[in-house]
Amino acid sequence: MAVFTESDVESAALDWLESVGWQVKYGVDIAPDGLLAERADYREVVLGQRLRDALARLNPALPAESLEDAFRRITNPPGATLEARNRAFHRMLTEGVTVEYRRSDGGIAGAQVRIVDFGDPDTNDWVAVNQFTVTENRHTRRPDVVLFLNGLPIAIIELKNAADEEATIWTAFRQ
Repeated sequence: MAVFTESDVESAALDWLESVGWQVKYGVDIAPDGLLAERADYREVVLGQRLRDALARLNPALPAESLEDAFRRITNPPGATLEARNRAFHRMLTEGVTVEYRRSDGGIAGAQVRIVDFGDPDTNDWVAVNQFTVTENRHTRRPDVVLFLNGLPIAIIELKNAADEEATIWTAFRQ
């Protein structure tokens, strides 16, 4: 009988994600002190350069200042509560981010900055990162796999060994 470990399950999940088109990155490589660092510190959960690149790719007609304004709004959604911020973020994700900018004739124009290309999913940047370490308030968390869409974390996968009778959804949640 074969013995499966949690790392076997993680490896299989990453292989499957890669087979359906996700880029696979290793958390240690893109960590702040990694060889291919993609964030400045462990508190950052957005892959900032990937988000900036996606905004530029999806909105080529908009000036850089508008895209940077959209970036700031996306990474700091308005709202007094977590629920309000989540609603605001969801609205931006699905409808775009409203920005204003100065046209070449001096007038002010408005636009919706797209975050995701829903019409052509292949245009988006899909990245699965294993062992993505996040530190907040002196607590460190390291989910098995974090899925990023255009640099934004959209899902967390915590894997468990299917043969371990002690592995439950609640132990995964607490971990």
